[in-house]
Amino acid sequence: MKTELCKKLNLDAPIFAFTHCRDVVVEVSKAGGIGVLGAAGFTPEQLRLELDWIQDKIGDKPFGIDVIMPTSYVGDDVPDLEAMIPEEHKAWVETVMQKYDIPALPENYQRSSHEGASGSEIGWTHKICRELLEIAFSYPGLKVMVNALGTPPQDIMDTCREKGILVGALAGRVKHALAHKKGGLDFIIAQGHEAGGHTGEVTTMVLVPQVVDAVYPTPVLAAGGIASGRQMAAAMALGAEGVWCGSVWLTSPESEVDDVPKQKLIDATSEDTVRSKMLSGKPARVLKSKWTEEWVSKECPGTLPMPLQGMIVADANTRIARSKSKELAFYPTGQVVGMMNDEKGCKTIMFDMLNEYLESLDRLNGLLEEA
Repeated sequence: MKTELCKKLNLDAPIFAFTHCRDVVVEVSKAGGIGVLGAAGFTPEQLRLELDWIQDKIGDKPFGIDVIMPTSYVGDDVPDLEAMIPEEHKAWVETVMQKYDIPALPENYQRSSHEGASGSEIGWTHKICRELLEIAFSYPGLKVMVNALGTPPQDIMDTCREKGILVGALAGRVKHALAHKKGGLDFIIAQGHEAGGHTGEVTTMVLVPQVVDAVYPTPVLAAGGIASGRQMAAAMALGAEGVWCGSVWLTSPESEVDDVPKQKLIDATSEDTVRSKMLSGKPARVLKSKWTEEWVSKECPGTLPMPLQGMIVADANTRIARSKSKELAFYPTGQVVGMMNDEKGCKTIMFDMLNEYLESLDRLNGLLEEA
């Protein structure tokens, strides 16, 4: 499959793997796709450690980075974001932690890179994202930069051009895609309602062909509800030049997901996800749990705007993970979670997707011959 993006990035298959796990990045890139590391959850120091490891293991294969530089949020001109979090919200979160017997973090707790950044360090502001990108731009294997919530700033675009890095961004509406095209992006990711993480209202089947037509000849990747070769074939039939997959890697042995939420993912059906502002302050699809339910209860004081919401839940999420609470455990995931019923390695996932993709094409060609 030599789409234009495959040719530019020297890929064997147009499969872009969004992940927070360095092992997935390396395995997918080595298997002929391209791994894209979600950097927003890391501190600059943690990101440097992850990228050092990736660059050492990946050889001459390309990799990418995904950041969150939102169009609208509580801005960098605020001197003390922590002070903007209402005491009512802090007290309510602690009440929920006590309700489910979730222990506090040890005093002077040091987070590992696996656990990510603390509340004040989450990369959901332009200031922190710029620090992350400054580090990432120093790695020769970096060939793709994606912004999850909006068109990247012009100076970031210019730096990517200088370094030969392709720039993409996610779009949940046609108007978002048109803004990306106007901004000069190299490709656009049309992400449907069923996708995991931050996602909009329009489904993939409806959104992708509209975006393809609206931004032509800018290449489009399809995202949301894609975890198999049949779904990949459908995306390509809709006009996409490749697929952007995130959820499908979560139950792989290489995944960063802890045992408790991973088993919940394996056991889940496609009805077991919900779009919630609990994670970041913007709608994001996650696995249902008592934690997501608490955020829509009558007692909840409501969610906060980005990045304040991410800040207030960061320590609570770490406490939930450390406690291995099955009731509260959650993870960002799409509706394809109902298809992720076992623990397959990344290479096997890639092989199965490509095999089924070819089988789907053969079946469709066979229908033409029969006619």
